Parts: sequence; C-alpha cells; structure tokens
Amino acid sequence: MKDIIYTPDAPEPVGPYSQAIMVGDTLYCSGQIALDNLADDVAMQTEKVCVNVRALIVAAGLQMSDVVKTTCFLTDMDDFAAFNEVYAKYFSHKPARSTIAVSGLPKGALVEIEVIAVQ
Repeated sequence: MKDIIYTPDAPEPVGPYSQAIMVGDTLYCSGQIALDNLADDVAMQTEKVCVNVRALIVAAGLQMSDVVKTTCFLTDMDDFAAFNEVYAKYFSHKPARSTIAVSGLPKGALVEIEVIAVQ
C-alpha cells in the first residue's frame, strides 16, 4: 500500500510529483531544495533543506534517526565542507550517503537532498 505524504511545512512540489511516498514501512522523500530561501549561501540553503526534510519525516510519523540513506546534490564541490557542517547537525546518526556534483538544480538552488527512511 502506498500513501502520499504531504505537509504545508515543506515547499509545494514545482512539478508533477509528491513531496514523499510511504510504501509499507519505507518513506521515499523527493529531493528538497530551499525553495523559499534561495540565498547565495550554501550553509543557509542546507539549513532550510534539512528543515524541509525533517518536516516530511515528521509528517510521515517518523524521526530523523529513521533516515537510512541520503542522496545529496551540490552545484559546487567547493561548498562540501560548509554543507557537511550543517548536514551533520541533522544527520548525526550518519545514514548512508551519496554526494553528487551537478551542473544545476531547479530554481538556481545550490543544494538538494533526498532521503529514504525506514520505520
């Protein structure tokens, strides 16, 4: 059984997709950007992205410690250290992670994070 997860505490999708989908005990969150805070500062954007991710996790009845995998996208790997500093505050349980350099993200974002969480 699939349940669409929605919360007004995270940005509305900018395309034909859901914020997150719960399948059984597993939550698949769409990539989150700092849609309402696209300041030209990766630390500020990462903070907002993590807040958005946490809102989806909570809306699904889970906790941040239930996140088992993250996929992170950065437009500039020179921002890796600043990104990690903020990321570590939200993912202190150290889920598996991939970090990928990309040439661009929607709306000019500097960072995007998608997560998988298991109850």
